[in-house]
Amino acid sequence: MNRLILSLMLATVSIAPLSQAVAAPVKQVAITQQVPVTVHYRSAKIDGVDMFYREAGPADGPVVLLLHGFPTSSHMFRNLIPLLADRYHVIAPDYPGFGQSDAPDHAKFAYTFSHYADMVDALMTQLSAKKYAMYVMDYGAPVGYRLALKHPERVSGLIVQNGNAYEEGLREFWDPIKAYWADDSNEKREALSNLVVLDTTKFQYTDGVKDLTRISPDNWVHDQALLDRPGNKDIQLDLFHDYGTNVPLYPQFQAFFRERKPPTLIVWGKNDKIFPEIGAHPYLRDLPDAEMHLLDTGHFALEDKLDEMAPLIRDFLDRKIAK
Repeated sequence: MNRLILSLMLATVSIAPLSQAVAAPVKQVAITQQVPVTVHYRSAKIDGVDMFYREAGPADGPVVLLLHGFPTSSHMFRNLIPLLADRYHVIAPDYPGFGQSDAPDHAKFAYTFSHYADMVDALMTQLSAKKYAMYVMDYGAPVGYRLALKHPERVSGLIVQNGNAYEEGLREFWDPIKAYWADDSNEKREALSNLVVLDTTKFQYTDGVKDLTRISPDNWVHDQALLDRPGNKDIQLDLFHDYGTNVPLYPQFQAFFRERKPPTLIVWGKNDKIFPEIGAHPYLRDLPDAEMHLLDTGHFALEDKLDEMAPLIRDFLDRKIAK
């Protein structure tokens, strides 16, 4: 049977006019293969501490600085980095006490947002990054905005994802933390211990997410293992208290927005209870040309909305940052 079919096919080809065969050239199909991006995992000695960072992309490309939130690390950008690094020089550090960076004793090291901004500044200086767009999320917002106050001329653009700069954004979730700012007694401090346990870590990844099959459980397993290191709880409690020092700087952050008018993309998980949607809208008061996209997800939007966010981020960078 197979020989019969093959014979009929050959016969059909043989009786086709030669002119017809010449007139119908074979369609050329372009086959492209994306070259895998190489991510480098490095450390730099900053203020006596080994500060870990991920780096990828061309050394002479426009720099994109990725600043992570609590309780994660540069790990949160692991899927985004390869989608930017063909054209952009991407740098994603871990703050001390997070990820793969050193975590010195909190009694001997100042775990403050001012210190973090200074250390990121020193890292960028070591890497000769004189201008950069910043992706700021959660803790990354006050770190990045403090950095912007130090060097406003270096900020080529902002990507804001659930990172606060307005008092409207500090809602009910923050009430016990505000109580700690007002009274740093051991009682108020220990009351926040529930923020570093597994249930809370998992909550941050899953709350407000419609399709939990998109969220890898590796996230909270990874983060919690680092939170559970000896001494790390005190590091986090120190930072909860120091977060209160960011709020008086909000007017200066906002003045930076108004005066420098950096190109800004806002991609915000609108179901986030930690930094709720109400904290996203005030940005438009000071950055009326900002591009805002409210996503149907929670706190760690990149985990389930990368397919929506990456094209928005890439398009923004290509239009506003690339030279």
